[in-house]
Amino acid sequence: MNQDWKIRGTQGSCEHTGEPFADEQPFYTCIFEEPASEDYIRRDFSVEAWNELKSSFDPPPFSFWKSTYKAPVPVEETPVIEGDFAEMILRRFVEEDKPETEQARFILALMLERKKAVVHTDTRETDERKILFYEHADSGEVFIIPDPNLRLEEIEPVQKEVASLIALEEEKLKQGSADQPGEESEESSEESSEEETASDEPADSPLEEKAAE
Repeated sequence: MNQDWKIRGTQGSCEHTGEPFADEQPFYTCIFEEPASEDYIRRDFSVEAWNELKSSFDPPPFSFWKSTYKAPVPVEETPVIEGDFAEMILRRFVEEDKPETEQARFILALMLERKKAVVHTDTRETDERKILFYEHADSGEVFIIPDPNLRLEEIEPVQKEVASLIALEEEKLKQGSADQPGEESEESSEESSEEETASDEPADSPLEEKAAE
């Protein structure tokens, strides 16, 4: 089943009335199943619209919860931290939707929940599996995480795998920073000129070889 496991953030307005939400205004997020595409669709409703419409939905929402609207604020560039790496990896795995990453997705979501980067909003069970709904604390995006039903002895290996993935992303960032052009000393410039004169085809640096691969 090819589903979209990441759903857009709120559009900031009521699906029924079109009225924009005010900052800190409560509203309801509803997740509907779309049989034609096998995807999930998000629709947001003001509390008044929800109270008016909730008994008339046919079919009813697959999942719903009450949220509080946060007005967008300018995003300042901040250093990447561990939680950002975890979120970056989770986003990639959700987009790729490969069966072999389901366990890692589950652990990453739990990590981000502990850091309060995402909020667990609902759990639903289908005939096939349990599905967990997480809402991003800032953007309001919804991540749908299938529960892999990990056994106790399976948790630690997956945690180690996730830790390795985060460490790898950190190393990539460090290498990228080291690869940025910077000011060279006069001595370094002279040494570089001598090396280029001595060889018509200077050898690639390890970073360049890695990039070429």
